[in-house]
Amino acid sequence: MIKPSRLFSCRWTYSLVLLLAFAVWVLPDTVAGQQAPPPELEGIEAFIEAGMEEWGIPGLGVAVVRDDEVVWARGFGVQRLGGDAAVDENTLFGVASVSKAFTAAALGILVDEGLLHWDDPVVKHLPDFRLKDPLATQEATVRDLLAHRVGVGRMTGNRIRWLPSRDREELVYRMRYLEPEQSFRNGYVYSNVMYMVAGQVVEAVSGLTWDEFVAERIFGPLGMERSNTSITAIGPDENAAWPHQEFEGQVEEIERRNFDNVGPSASINTSVAEITAWMRLHLGTPGEVDGVRLLEPGTVREMHRAQNRIPDSGLTGGLASYGLGWRLSHYEGRRQSQHGGATDGMNTNLVLLPEENLGVIITTNTFNSFMNAAANRILDRYLGIEDRPWDQQVRQSYLASYGRAMAQREAIEARRQEGTSTSVPLEAFQGTYEDDLYADARVRMEEGGLVLEFWGDENETLDLEHWHHDTFRAVYRNRAQREKFVWFTRGEDGGIEGLHVRWTLRPVLLQVGIYPTNYYRVAEFRRTGDSP
Repeated sequence: MIKPSRLFSCRWTYSLVLLLAFAVWVLPDTVAGQQAPPPELEGIEAFIEAGMEEWGIPGLGVAVVRDDEVVWARGFGVQRLGGDAAVDENTLFGVASVSKAFTAAALGILVDEGLLHWDDPVVKHLPDFRLKDPLATQEATVRDLLAHRVGVGRMTGNRIRWLPSRDREELVYRMRYLEPEQSFRNGYVYSNVMYMVAGQVVEAVSGLTWDEFVAERIFGPLGMERSNTSITAIGPDENAAWPHQEFEGQVEEIERRNFDNVGPSASINTSVAEITAWMRLHLGTPGEVDGVRLLEPGTVREMHRAQNRIPDSGLTGGLASYGLGWRLSHYEGRRQSQHGGATDGMNTNLVLLPEENLGVIITTNTFNSFMNAAANRILDRYLGIEDRPWDQQVRQSYLASYGRAMAQREAIEARRQEGTSTSVPLEAFQGTYEDDLYADARVRMEEGGLVLEFWGDENETLDLEHWHHDTFRAVYRNRAQREKFVWFTRGEDGGIEGLHVRWTLRPVLLQVGIYPTNYYRVAEFRRTGDSP
């Protein structure tokens, strides 16, 4: 285990951060038989390969749709670091939140069939749906779920989705314990769990699970034969990318993580070759691909209509809005529909310019911002814009955020109170703890130290390292997870009665990420029993 004093020594100079952040290796030669780019994209392969080396990206897929034709689709690099299985256009990647538009489309199909209305109250189809705010419970609509207007779920919901042993029905029940992060319909609170609720609406109305509906009503008609909605559907010898993550400047392979319980928000796996049919559905003749109609044109237009305004953090500046499963803005004066997708070790960027009948998809198997630069370079080429240094801009933005995150970590370290001890022996912290929203947790001893377990899941097991007083730094054994701080409180009798967990949206100390820890919530678990 790396000691904080070593990790945050003043010897960590900025130049060393640069060196570690961009550890590189030699990428394999271009795979024989891969499709060459069209003339408009001359030199793009070299641009992509240089970016992959700069960012340490093991594998990347790219496809371009123009005027209802797939003009380019190919892969770069390898499926797994150190392996020789190449990425091609048929390699499956987890596209994470790109899945949200599929959920919106599933509901759109039901709208077209007269079985549902966008403005139906959620409780009409899910009578047991409850939120803490009674008004929101009664008034929240299907549209609100899809447009991130409910006001709950960005932080607290992001954690509840990792209850792998809980099914979607139970997660819907636990929505009643979510603390509002903003008042109902008073802004933009990005919410994965509200998309899970939307998926349950699909099931309630259609009689098919969300997974079955997407497979039968979207994947099937579009010819997306290998696409799926769960990592459990990926065989051991499948042509599929493996996730990777950077640790201490070194990119390493990590395990795939199952979050099928919130699948409607983020669980789709697909290839750049297959997802081009989905892109064409939203371009050209809206709702139709190769003479097969999935959605009415008006339904597609509604998905791409602004429903909720959000600040634009993209490289092009300006303001953005959220539609139904799509992030809406403008690119060089053209309407843009876009969505990113990021989960453990996978990063995706899908961009559509409907007025140009142009779409780009970039999939990668590690975190990076280069995918945005690559997509913008491709868009510029088709718009007749001279090459701009998008790669430099995203790198500078990354380094600025990285520097802020490092400074915050050093500040956390500086506030640590040295020479303190716990108020009771470590054994006294052992026990079972419960929270209405997050269910159960257990603290136990192992090899002389404390271990915290959530939900009996090995991916949710953390080693507790004493920080100061009764506060501990909790470090996941699954290194892809974000570490956090926890602390214990004592009751009137002097015994331990509570466990406080600070859920952070961004990394705190150990992990190398580009964001400061600027968003957190504290959950208070009450002690319910002793546990040896």
